[in-house]
Amino acid sequence: MAKSQWSFKTATELLAALAARKVSAVELAQDAIGRIERHDSKINAVCVRDFARGLDAARAADAARARGESKPLLGIPITVKESYNVAGLPTTWGFPEHKDFIASEDALSISRVKDAGGVILGKTNVPVGLADWQSYNDIYGTTNNPFDLGRTPGGSSGGSSAALAAGYGALSLGSDIGGSLRVPAFHCGVYAHKPTFNLIAVRGHIAPQMPPLPFDRDLAVIGPMARGAADLSLLLDTIAGPDPLDAGKGYTLALPPSRHSALKDFRVLLIDTDPVMPTDKVVRGSLNTLAANLDKTGVKVDRQSPLLPDFAASSRLYMRMLMSFTGAFFPPEVYAGVKAAAEALPAEAMSLAAERLRGIALSHRDWVVADGGRARLRAQWRELFKNYDAVICPIMPTPAYPHDHSADQETRRIDIDGRGYPYPDQLAWPGIATLPGLPATAIPIGLSPGGLPVGVQIVGPWLEDRTPLKLAELIEREFGGFVPPPMFDD
Repeated sequence: MAKSQWSFKTATELLAALAARKVSAVELAQDAIGRIERHDSKINAVCVRDFARGLDAARAADAARARGESKPLLGIPITVKESYNVAGLPTTWGFPEHKDFIASEDALSISRVKDAGGVILGKTNVPVGLADWQSYNDIYGTTNNPFDLGRTPGGSSGGSSAALAAGYGALSLGSDIGGSLRVPAFHCGVYAHKPTFNLIAVRGHIAPQMPPLPFDRDLAVIGPMARGAADLSLLLDTIAGPDPLDAGKGYTLALPPSRHSALKDFRVLLIDTDPVMPTDKVVRGSLNTLAANLDKTGVKVDRQSPLLPDFAASSRLYMRMLMSFTGAFFPPEVYAGVKAAAEALPAEAMSLAAERLRGIALSHRDWVVADGGRARLRAQWRELFKNYDAVICPIMPTPAYPHDHSADQETRRIDIDGRGYPYPDQLAWPGIATLPGLPATAIPIGLSPGGLPVGVQIVGPWLEDRTPLKLAELIEREFGGFVPPPMFDD
């Protein structure tokens, strides 16, 4: 069974075809299911299949459309990250001890997708605890990059990015605290949007056995993934909004429109590398090409600005605050050991690794001081966005790298133009938007000489998500976007 004309279409294109009765929701679901059955033994992106209920939802979508109903996602095949609760399906976060946990109710965002007519076909693979830029665990195995099966698809939403690249439905849901939406989008050549912090209620995106209650999770967000830029807004508008159980928190969808509607009107600061985490020649070259292309279309492109917050200082602060949050969930014996190691650090130790260690053991007093630093950082970004509409910068320093499942991530190394750098230091680039809570849209901008996807993130002003999303659409329209992986373009 060869690919159909619909296999790699965007959700926007599929909705138009459904409305014109050129295809049915059942046919779209069957096409995506067929691709999963043909190809996923090699990619291993969809770890939990829900085909029977998905086909029921597709039949219901077709019946609704026949009655004249119209919903934002009516009949669109979708996958969701394994970390979302979907009633009747396992939620493990890759923890072997939770392999038999079955969610009893849908996450709020899943309910919103279903209410909008989305057809959920299954759940996608993740690393253990959502804590890696690779996607593997002892329950479901390893997810491979559709462009090179020996390399990572990214993480922790790696199963979702691989599924999109392979044509397993038009949309997916992921999450992000350390780049987990943007990094897999980068490595698989698809689109993702990390929304402004707290724009989307996260209830039900929760580790197994924990109650699905409204919960303030510092830095963490959930968001849309797609094969086309416009689809990000489609899914964002579906799932965004405050939690009705958490009155007064979160933001409504009354977001301001994009600052501009034409490329030539945008003012962009473009950064291609930094000594804190250098990028390799492929990523630098791709960013330089993008800068030249944007300049030709009339975009005002600056390559440096004194308004850009100090990257080294903000990266150190991000490491502390990130690990302060994640470290809160460490077992007591692990936390005790880390705390002792942090206390033994010399005061002059300023590496990102030292800051991560300090962060795990951060006292509440020190966290409050750090949070004050974040407030000052947000003020700096506000000043920058008075002069620029967006900052375009790397997501990761290199294209997808070979699988590395060594247990201690602090001992892993990432090769950048022949020199090894600490693997976790790559957090610095995603952190540029995560720490201040800014929206950031990940877009593909081409392929490396070796055929691996390369992308960038477009960072926008607080609560102005529609500005980087619009710029992403305009860049896609002008220069192209997603390209199917040659191995699975059938």
